[in-house]
Amino acid sequence: MNLYSGKMNRLVEELSSLPGIGYKSAGRLADYLIRQNEERVKSLTDAITDARQNVRFCSICYTLTDSETCPICADTARDHTTIMVVEDTRDLAAYEKTGKYNGVYHVLQGAISPMMGIGPSDIKLKELIERLEKEDIKEVIIATNSSLEGETTAMYISKLIKPTGIKVSRIASGVPVGGDLENIDEITLLRALEGRIEL
Repeated sequence: MNLYSGKMNRLVEELSSLPGIGYKSAGRLADYLIRQNEERVKSLTDAITDARQNVRFCSICYTLTDSETCPICADTARDHTTIMVVEDTRDLAAYEKTGKYNGVYHVLQGAISPMMGIGPSDIKLKELIERLEKEDIKEVIIATNSSLEGETTAMYISKLIKPTGIKVSRIASGVPVGGDLENIDEITLLRALEGRIEL
């Protein structure tokens, strides 16, 4: 049902296609944007266009960055012998907010999900194994979500890495089953990291 005129309706439809934005929220956002001055709207559209054209995957960990290597991978003060494996950049950001993890990351860009047709070759697993072969890694912390897909991915990674002799651990289950890391508070994430178990 079209509640708006053609151009406004198109804006609402585009906004409602974003993840987590329903039709009502899209309508509120559209109304807000229309009420802004042109400079503010141009600044927003320029930021979206600029990010789309210039943001890419870090050549080492595959998080989103606007340079060849992300700031975390480029930071020599961090512990490059410990890699935390996460599903996406939002999960990395959640752990960075705790301010307590000093290692580096590997972003899988997804999780194994046979139901969705996503197999090991569809995420950045091969790249993780290549890192482990090239770099001097002492521990891999698996911090995938505690969903069925996250657990499946964790077990698959553990089976791949165990024969190499590298220590493999899993974040503790202070993180609720089915919970996404990005929605969990910093204290729970920190407890999960500190209480990780060796796989």
